[in-house]
Amino acid sequence: MLNINKKEIESEIFTGSMADISFLLIIYFMVTSVFSATKGLDFQLPKDETNTPEIKREDSIDVHVMANGQIQVDGKDMPLEQILPYIAEKLKQNPDKPVILRTDPDATYGDMIAVFDELRQAKDKIGMNIKTISIPTQREIENIWSLIGAQ
Repeated sequence: MLNINKKEIESEIFTGSMADISFLLIIYFMVTSVFSATKGLDFQLPKDETNTPEIKREDSIDVHVMANGQIQVDGKDMPLEQILPYIAEKLKQNPDKPVILRTDPDATYGDMIAVFDELRQAKDKIGMNIKTISIPTQREIENIWSLIGAQ
């Protein structure tokens, strides 16, 4: 008998294209995965207008969220639950009357959002739609409201 020695070859896995495969898998999972985006607040940014209409205090409803969580509507202290009935009376006179939601710089974000959510639910709670809810910037509050004496 002829004894043939077989040369034993070490087995190994070729990993030269492993980086390419893993890169393609990453791309695949990124493209096919579902991204759940939590919906935030719906804000409509103002259009670029050079002539800003002057709004008098009696032409709008002023809602002011104070630093301690207290809410004033047209200068009167009011709990959150009574805001919409008060606004409903004003909207019966003029349905296009805007609501200006001012927030004290030291007020919590949660207090402002609670009032904003209450205003957005006007259609369901009082059967009337608030067409314009305006949230002015601090600069606008300082400039405009100080001129008409709302602060």
